[in-house]
Amino acid sequence: MRPFGLAFVAIITAATAALASERLERFERSLQMLAPDERLEQLCDYTAMTRIRTEKKEFHPDRAVANAMMEPVAKGDTLEVTGGAFRSRKKWYTLTYRCTATPDHLKVVAFTYSVGEEIPEAKWASFGLWQ
Repeated sequence: MRPFGLAFVAIITAATAALASERLERFERSLQMLAPDERLEQLCDYTAMTRIRTEKKEFHPDRAVANAMMEPVAKGDTLEVTGGAFRSRKKWYTLTYRCTATPDHLKVVAFTYSVGEEIPEAKWASFGLWQ
């Protein structure tokens, strides 16, 4: 690769990292405005989307809902989701996860998840999902 090409790649990489960092900072500021219970759910949904996007390249989640099919269960700083869903490329998929955060619910300390089957469009309305 020519020196110009390497410089261009370095600039793009730095810009992408800066944008990601800025988005994370904005998200963290918005979390601080929420009540602790709501903060935990939002933090965990965000973590689910980020992990799926990073670890499962076939998905590009843009929305996650912890309570799509069943209410999540919060115990202290841990949220257990067995009836969640996430949207990727205008399709919804089932999602389960266990997410443990710091006591202030601003950082995740443990997270496991499982992606399930695609949810048929005919069921979206009954789960409160949308296009």
